[in-house]
Amino acid sequence: MQSTSIFKQLKSVLLFSLCLLCFSCGEGSYDIGSDDFSESAEDSGGSTGGPQSGLVTAGEWNDLSNWEFWNDLLQEDEFSIAAAQWNINTNNRFSFLVTNNSTPVINAKIELLKDDTILWTSKTDNHGYAEVWLGAYEYQYQSTFNSFSIKVNDELLSHQLIPFDEGANEINITSESSDLNRVEISFIVDATGSMDDELEFLKEDLKSVIENVMQSNSTLDIYTSTVFYRDEGEEYVTRKSDFTNQLSETIAFITQQEADGGGDFPEAVHTALDLSINELQWSENAKTRIAFLLLDAPPHENSQILDDIKNTIQEASRKGIKIIPIAASGIDKPTEFLLRYMAILTNGTYVFITNDSGIGNDHLIPSVGQYDVEYLNELMIRLINEYTE
Repeated sequence: MQSTSIFKQLKSVLLFSLCLLCFSCGEGSYDIGSDDFSESAEDSGGSTGGPQSGLVTAGEWNDLSNWEFWNDLLQEDEFSIAAAQWNINTNNRFSFLVTNNSTPVINAKIELLKDDTILWTSKTDNHGYAEVWLGAYEYQYQSTFNSFSIKVNDELLSHQLIPFDEGANEINITSESSDLNRVEISFIVDATGSMDDELEFLKEDLKSVIENVMQSNSTLDIYTSTVFYRDEGEEYVTRKSDFTNQLSETIAFITQQEADGGGDFPEAVHTALDLSINELQWSENAKTRIAFLLLDAPPHENSQILDDIKNTIQEASRKGIKIIPIAASGIDKPTEFLLRYMAILTNGTYVFITNDSGIGNDHLIPSVGQYDVEYLNELMIRLINEYTE
């Protein structure tokens, strides 16, 4: 009788534990269990005793695909304050789909004009889509859109501008079919001392991403470049390796870099971004252009630097470069919003490193919806494949 009672108690405890387990698993969506990530982190040194690729964990959140969520977020006091310090406006969004007889047109230039003044320029991506913004850095354009005009590939169109909440601006043009196979991928990396907890792992991830993309996309002409940066007064502010299709050159450059310097929280983000967008040799004709920005600190905050960053973001859009920030440990909530603005205005997406692997210091919980936890190198490879298919 006593053994039967004990059995019933054990059974009750087991059922309760299973319920708790099911509840905790329902809180998020994961590709791999957290236990798997933790076990990988425990053996992070590998057989060679050094950092390995495929251990850092991350998530991705695309605000352009979750537009209602983004706009709702900006209405909440806590987040509106964090976002407001950058003085960026995403209220007037215009999505474009450019086709030629139902086939997406890649690399088409789209210009938004007021009279003869170009207000914003973008280029269509590998799916024929582009995002164009009105008054991204000012708020005076709040009325009708009849006085604005659109050019596609320098040809003025008689097209009534449709805001995003009413649908996409679908443009059909006659263009010569061009087989664009050139893909340009740049890696911009914070190499200050605060990145020391993660940089060696991230370097291994970058090398594995480059190797995988090169080997699995033999039909594409892939070029890579790299910029490492620190801050004013350090051993260097920026170091660069320009675009090359030689895998060994980019990997050798990444291998040589190490984290050092820094001290204060802000770093020379604006200088690195300016060099990457304006000085690297991005081509006029490419299927895909991506700039991955890995960092754990914001730029220095003064009006001139913020204006420089805004101009660089707009130039990235003009060149058709998707900025994909990757937030490492240490960023704060305002920095998160600046990075998401960068991604939004350049038709990119936001990536953030998570605590699941146990690598690095604590990571900020992003203000996003449900997302999958992935290994960072696999996530980056997935994004590159999506933007080059």
